[in-house]
Amino acid sequence: MNTVKCLVWDLDDTLWDGVVLEGDRPPPFEGAVRALETLDRRGVLHAVAGRGDRAASTAHLAALGLDTWFSEVEIGWGSKADAVRRIARSLGIPLDAVAFVDNDPAERSEVASALPQVRCYRADQVGGLASLAEFRPGPGTAEARGRRGLYRVERLRGDAERDFPGSRGDFLASLDLVMTVRRAGEEDLARARELTVRTHQLNTTGVTFDLPELRRLCRSPRHEVLVAALRDRFGSYGTIGLTVSELTGTDAVLLLLLTSCRVLSRGAGGALLEHLVGRALAAGLRPVAHFLPTPVNQAMLVTLRFAGFEVLEQDGERMVLAVDPARPRPARPGHVRVAFEEERTG
Repeated sequence: MNTVKCLVWDLDDTLWDGVVLEGDRPPPFEGAVRALETLDRRGVLHAVAGRGDRAASTAHLAALGLDTWFSEVEIGWGSKADAVRRIARSLGIPLDAVAFVDNDPAERSEVASALPQVRCYRADQVGGLASLAEFRPGPGTAEARGRRGLYRVERLRGDAERDFPGSRGDFLASLDLVMTVRRAGEEDLARARELTVRTHQLNTTGVTFDLPELRRLCRSPRHEVLVAALRDRFGSYGTIGLTVSELTGTDAVLLLLLTSCRVLSRGAGGALLEHLVGRALAAGLRPVAHFLPTPVNQAMLVTLRFAGFEVLEQDGERMVLAVDPARPRPARPGHVRVAFEEERTG
């Protein structure tokens, strides 16, 4: 079961006891506030799909001091399923990582029928959501605690892109994107684990690693575990990438490459893969990659093929691909500058 990345809330009689449009000004349920706080610390985003007048509802959220908890707000009289779909699209989160809570069984039924990937919960379950496995992504990380802020900055980037007068390529070039790649250390393992659990769209194999496995791979002389961080002129995206390679003596075999869904539109996956290919070739090794299709990771196969990987063998759905060192490498957009950071000392 995928971890929930976003919990979408109804408001009236779910977040609070009352109907704002009827003149009620109710306080929030204590259990709802605890759920907001606890899940936010774990990196679960919150959004609203409510029915009513947007101005009145958002004013009440602001009066309660709750407005900043929500990364997306959809309030109106249309379909709740459509609202949930728009929220997922805006946040760049797959529907199977979205949950929905509403007091009205008809609303839950509509969402469940139209979006069967979305998990639906009753309002009286809110107090216990934090105890459910799907709301426990693993050890807390700095990225998790600051995820709401990262998405707020991402909204600023989106506004800037909409207002940008040039092409998309020109906009990406204007961001001054810099990716820093380094060998994973002990301080990176919790975030590396979180990435394997949370990231599905940009994951070459769908593999997940627990902390002991990552620690063992980091210590293995036959393996290399790298993490990648990204920043631009708006600020940091945090640690957004993880790679695990096996070094065989003749090949650098990429067992896993993943990047956060938040950087799907920035070309980060391609930039990280290009860095790995260049790194392998410089060491006299042939770049090889494993790929196992999942329902949502087709973009990563496209990324591999654009980087020059050709299929060597296929066993069922599992593929082994490689770059021919003798063939010219395809040119890639240079809007992401990649730098390798040597191991930290002290």
